[in-house]
Amino acid sequence: MRVVYRGLAVVGAVAAVAVALVAVLPSGPDEVAAGPVTAPPAAPSSSGPAPSPVPTVTHTPSPEPSLAPGYTAMEALYADRRVPRLTRKVKRAALPKPPRRVVKDARTGLAVPDMPRPWKTYGAAPFTSKQVLPRKRGASLRGMFVTCPLPIMRQKSARDTALLAARWTLNHHPQGSKITWLASQPVKHGWSLIYRVKYGRHQSRAAVIVMDGGMSKPGLAFVTVPDSQRKQWRDIGRVVAGVRVLG
Repeated sequence: MRVVYRGLAVVGAVAAVAVALVAVLPSGPDEVAAGPVTAPPAAPSSSGPAPSPVPTVTHTPSPEPSLAPGYTAMEALYADRRVPRLTRKVKRAALPKPPRRVVKDARTGLAVPDMPRPWKTYGAAPFTSKQVLPRKRGASLRGMFVTCPLPIMRQKSARDTALLAARWTLNHHPQGSKITWLASQPVKHGWSLIYRVKYGRHQSRAAVIVMDGGMSKPGLAFVTVPDSQRKQWRDIGRVVAGVRVLG
C-alpha cells in the first residue's frame, strides 16, 4: 500500500507542475511572455494584430520656410513673413561712383568693384569671389561682399529673381532676421535691391544684384555690412553702382 500511496503522490506533483506551467506560459499568439524586450515585427502577424511600437521623441530644429509641394517659388516668397511685399513706395537709390578697380569673376560673367581698404580679398569658397571687412573685437559678424552663380530658381522677371535672391541671403544672416526694403531699381542686364536686415536689437545693410553675364545661370553679387561696421554702409551703394557684365 505504501508503494501505491507514493505513486499517487508523484502523479499529484507532476500534475501540479503542469498546472503551474500552463499559468506561466502565454495562452495565445497575441500575448508576450516575460523575457528580453525586442523590436516589434515590421509587418503584423496573420494570427492577430502586432503590439503597437512605443513612439520615439526626437528634437530637431525648426526648418526655415521652404518651397512646399504644389507651391511656386513666388508663392512661397509671399508666404514668408520675413520678406515683405515690394511695393511702388520703394524708390530708386542715388548711387555714388564705384571704385575704378574691378575683380573679374569668369564663373558668373561679372566684373565687380575691387573695394579699397579696409576691405580685403578672402578665400572665396563656397562663392566664386569674396571680399571681407576685418573682424571687429567683440562682434561675431563682419562685412562680406561675394559673387556666385545664381543659387535659386530664375524667374521670368529680373525683379522677381532678385526678390528670391534677397530671401536666400537670409541664410547668411542671424536666425530670426527680417527684411525691410530700402531701394529697388533695374540695372543693365538685371535688377538690384538694397535692404535692411533686422535681427533682435541689431541690423545689417545689404544688397543683391542679379545680372545676366552670359553664363548658363545669371550671376549674383551680394553684400552685407553689420551695424558694428556702419561706417562702411556707404560702400553698399558703391557695390551696386559698380557691378557690370564682364567684357
